[in-house]
Parts: sequence; C-alpha cells; structure tokens
Amino acid sequence: MSGTAGSAQVDATPAPPRRAWVEQVMGMPVSIHLRGDGVDGPGPADAVEQAFGVLRQMDSVFSTYRDDSDLMRLRREQVQLAQCSPLVEEALRLGQEAEELTRGAFTTLLPTGEGDLAFDPTGLVKGWAVDRASRPLRRLRGLSFCINAGGDLLVGAHDDLPVAGPDAILWRVGIEDPRDRQRIASTLTLARGAVATSGTAARGAHLYDPVEGRLVGRPGSVTVTGPTLLWADIWATALFVGSEATREAFATSATDYLSTAL
Repeated sequence: MSGTAGSAQVDATPAPPRRAWVEQVMGMPVSIHLRGDGVDGPGPADAVEQAFGVLRQMDSVFSTYRDDSDLMRLRREQVQLAQCSPLVEEALRLGQEAEELTRGAFTTLLPTGEGDLAFDPTGLVKGWAVDRASRPLRRLRGLSFCINAGGDLLVGAHDDLPVAGPDAILWRVGIEDPRDRQRIASTLTLARGAVATSGTAARGAHLYDPVEGRLVGRPGSVTVTGPTLLWADIWATALFVGSEATREAFATSATDYLSTAL
C-alpha cells in the first residue's frame, strides 16, 4: 500500500565492495544490496538466499493472487484459522494493534472489488516480511545491507559496523516528488533504518480510508522513517488517509518515527 520511496545509493568514499541480487517476489521486484569486505563469499550469498526464502514464505501465506495461499483459502472458508500458518494469526493481531494506534486510519479489512470487505493484511505484510527477511543479513560481519521492496527500503548492518564516522557505510535514499516522478524532492542518509512512502502517484486511488469507507485519490504522499519497515509502512498509509486524530496519535505513540508530507 505504499508509494515509491526511491532508490538507495552508497554515500561513502572510497566506496566499499558491493553486490546486488534481484528477485520477483510478493508481486514486485525486490532487490537486496550488500556492501563491505567479503560480499562475494559464500556466507553472504547463503544469507541472501535465506532472506528471499522468508519473502517467498510470506507470499505463500498472504498472497491475494494465489488461490493456494493460506489467506485466500481462509477467506473462502476452506480452512480454519488454526489450520493456517501461525503468521496469519499474528497478522490479525498486528492489524488490530495498528487500527488502535492509528485511531482507526489503518485497517486489514479492505474492499475486494465485489462490493464487500475481507481480511487483507497487504498493507502490513510487505514491511513485516522485509523486517523478517533482514535477520540473516544482520548476522553478516562487516557488511551493510539495503532491501528495496517496490520502493520501500530497509537499511541495516551487523552490529560491528558504526553508524557514523569514516568506517560507517551510509546509504543515500531519494524521495520522489509525487507531482513529478522524474524529480527527487529530498534525500535521506541512513546507516540503519526504514523508509516507506504512501501516496497515489504510482498506483492512483488504491489507499482505503476505513473511517470514510472510500478510496483516497488526492495527490501527494507521506514518507515515514524509523526503526522498522512494518511500522514505517503502516504509519505512512495511516497518515496519508487519516485525520488530525491520527496525526496526534503518531506524535504521541510513534516517537521513534518521523514523517514528511509532500
């Protein structure tokens, strides 16, 4: 449910070695970039394969385009919740938590296109999946990573890498201008953290306002940065469609996150 945050480039001199992998998964191109000494060894390649394996697993559970996913079988009442992956029950819990924290601006009950609403945690699954996929990458000593999932980004590194100074590996992230997608409106420099953008520039009116019961088609975007992509993405969506009450909730309950509206 996010728009495009932009691309990440390393902001370091001299640039450390880099390697990238790309796979079409969860209905979008996902790229994993590693930087640091030893990126060409077998350990990093194995960690990347584990990361993509997590994304494939999440797709097999939550895809709305696969008839055999746990989510779709549950919606057709072919299985009970207890017969699904435990991740489905966790998604229900996360959705309820997000709805409460955002004062109702985020929901996992979304329009199906047939005039009704159904359980669809798409708005949190991407960020959650990327956070989970990052775990094997965080164990790679001396390496920094960036996962780009359809324009939303998670940057991280092994604990032995500093977040500042000459030995830090920094990633420069460009934020698109939602009214001119050929233009970068602003840039962020990160050693660690997530960047998620929600808006209508890329996909039109696809963001659902559960309070008003309608899709939001106004121009603009909201970018949220913070520790996890799960909550950066949730808050970006909620702030784009939500009211002043949602903005007040963000200010008081999401103190580790920052937002920018364009």
